Amino acid sequence: LCCCEYVDRRGRRNHLAACCCDCEELDDSCDRWLTCKSLPPGALERIADTIADRLRVPWFSGAVKINVSLVPPLVLLPVFLHVAALHFLLGLIILTSLPVVVLWYYYLTHRRKERTLFFLSLGLFSLAYMYYVFLQEVVPRGYVEYSQVVVLTCGLILMLAALSRAKRDPGYLPIPAGNEKPSHQGLANKSVRGSSSGLHGISGAASSRAVNGEAKGYCRMSAEQPEGVKKDWCTKCQLVRPARAGHCRLCGRCVRRLDHHCVWINSCVGEQNHQAFILALSFFMLTSVYGITLTLHTICRGRTPFVALFYCPGAYSDYSSALSFTCVWYCAIVTAGMGYILLIQLLNISYNVTEREARLALRDNTGRRLLGGLVIDTGQYNRGLLCNWGHFLSLGSSPPQRSAEDIV
Repeated sequence: LCCCEYVDRRGRRNHLAACCCDCEELDDSCDRWLTCKSLPPGALERIADTIADRLRVPWFSGAVKINVSLVPPLVLLPVFLHVAALHFLLGLIILTSLPVVVLWYYYLTHRRKERTLFFLSLGLFSLAYMYYVFLQEVVPRGYVEYSQVVVLTCGLILMLAALSRAKRDPGYLPIPAGNEKPSHQGLANKSVRGSSSGLHGISGAASSRAVNGEAKGYCRMSAEQPEGVKKDWCTKCQLVRPARAGHCRLCGRCVRRLDHHCVWINSCVGEQNHQAFILALSFFMLTSVYGITLTLHTICRGRTPFVALFYCPGAYSDYSSALSFTCVWYCAIVTAGMGYILLIQLLNISYNVTEREARLALRDNTGRRLLGGLVIDTGQYNRGLLCNWGHFLSLGSSPPQRSAEDIV
């Protein structure tokens, strides 16, 4: 096969050299724009689908499609940071607007129930680019020892190793044989939109109650576990869900002890990868704080890191220092956000409650707000601090037992 050939979304054989040809949607839209006519419904979506299908790179077995959500972080992040380093006011505007844009995109994709690689791409590229700036702009100044660079590098490698483990199977429940079900990679964009929400209250709320106008679609089973916790029947996966399992609307699968769907790893956090998720967050926090401290000690000599973060007179004396200082503030903003996520996770583990259970308890008004609302205690699985952490540390240590109901 030619390295530039591919099969397009219509099943036709196409070529990269013809990427600007045969685009009826774009031609019709241009004609209507020139004649001042309104665009037909869905025209922009069809144009976007065509562009996304033709965004490919040559490869040995044919042109490979590039996920559009991977591109913006690779292009915009370096541009924004270099522009922010030109002046203090530009840095203030850009660093303030970046979190707003990221949150807006998160709510946009969350409302549409779409999976995206944007956040994973942004996180990984931010790590790589911050590490590059540190080696290129900070280390050559001579104030950072090689042992400190080795420690920072080891922390980064450990964090990536934990992240790789967190990206694996979160504990998907096996799909019963004979049930035709699309893969969880493509289910979110096709069959999940406009369907049932995939959530069920653990407190016995009626399964017919609507969530944001969407029916939940799960029936309560009469079979009970030994401790008296009832099981659920998932109409989407056609299986009996054990206690604390839940259906992810984005992945389209049921997950054991589902905590939440994390956009930063583009996967669910469940029974099998929750420990790795916490480990990755912890390594990220330690590595980020250490890198910020080394950078501030270099560009703001004689000041403590906390003071230098808010008052560093020589930060904009040259472009290298300005870029390093801008990257420090970008890291500080990201670290603060990840630190909040880690704090909530640690509190939830201490009370043995998952994010999904806390959300359902808030909806059904069955939980207690503790520590200023940072944690929601359902009281159903809380057995004390030590027992709760012991339960968390033992997650995934033994293969889950399948009951007779699961087999049936």
